[in-house]
Amino acid sequence: MEEKLKQKPADIIKVVLFGPESTGKTTLARDLSNHYKTEWVPEYAREYLQEKWNKEQKTCEPNDLIPIAEGQMRLENYLTEKANKLLICDTDLLETKVYSEAYYLGYCDPVLEKYALENSYDLYLLTSIDIPWEKDDLRDKPNEREHMFLYFKETLEKYKKNFVILNGDNQKRLAIATKSIDKLLDI
Repeated sequence: MEEKLKQKPADIIKVVLFGPESTGKTTLARDLSNHYKTEWVPEYAREYLQEKWNKEQKTCEPNDLIPIAEGQMRLENYLTEKANKLLICDTDLLETKVYSEAYYLGYCDPVLEKYALENSYDLYLLTSIDIPWEKDDLRDKPNEREHMFLYFKETLEKYKKNFVILNGDNQKRLAIATKSIDKLLDI
């Protein structure tokens, strides 16, 4: 199981969209991928949990987290090989760790936590809650957005991750993100 959570070595820049639900991460991941003409890694949890919801009308449970993490890393490792000098990740295992702790009374599987902290990224783009929350089958905390945003931010600070906060409309967020990524790419 542990090998499935490990990043394959790669000589590219990796950027993660990070933040609470319904804060524009997927939209921005697609936009950045188009801008830089590179690959982006979708959020595996969304596909996995939507399928679970459609079959059983059940939401995420603690025993779903390792399969979600494995699926996320499988996608990331595969798309790393196809990306040019940059890979955009709609999420990472650190985000899965944050959700595990938020939903399950501070608990995170020790193996998930290990790889959430060991896997390495060059930049985190922390998405603010200043855009409207959109309801869907999987989103369930519209009234806890501020609390969740602060928890995501505190996590990045605690683990000394390089991050930039994105706020404003999609165009403003894209401008802030590309300026930060261009610095990493020496453009």
